Amino acid sequence: MAHLKLDQIWKPHVVVAAIVEQQGRFLTIEETIRDERVFNQPAGHLDPNETLLDAVKRECLEETAYEFEPRSLIGVYQWVTPEGRQFLRFTFAGSLGVHHPDRELDVGIIAAHWLTREEIEQKPLRSPVVTRCLDDYLLGTRYPLDFVTSWIG
Repeated sequence: MAHLKLDQIWKPHVVVAAIVEQQGRFLTIEETIRDERVFNQPAGHLDPNETLLDAVKRECLEETAYEFEPRSLIGVYQWVTPEGRQFLRFTFAGSLGVHHPDRELDVGIIAAHWLTREEIEQKPLRSPVVTRCLDDYLLGTRYPLDFVTSWIG
């Protein structure tokens, strides 16, 4: 394991993700990352001075044009890439609200799809955490939103 020098700053990438299920299908994003097409839940990085709940609402809107209302926390996942990049992912389950069909989607988003768990497993995934989150969701894992507390400012 590599060790940081005293003048280096280490920080993991904090990301949020949304799980939305309708009739056995999950809202899934097809996107281009480093010239590769991959699939993921609506997800993205936490912005400065933003709560986790606000971040997941924003990311879902930016990637799908749907408003998202988180209902529960599915889990917190740590993933280290083969290159050593570290991610902390907070995954929330919830429901969709208003659709804004004229809204331009984030750069790199190809399309939103409704896929079964089995279909998702057959796709190239952004990370192995995508299916792990779905499996936890399907097992009934749910934590109340008050497990996530924010102090900003």
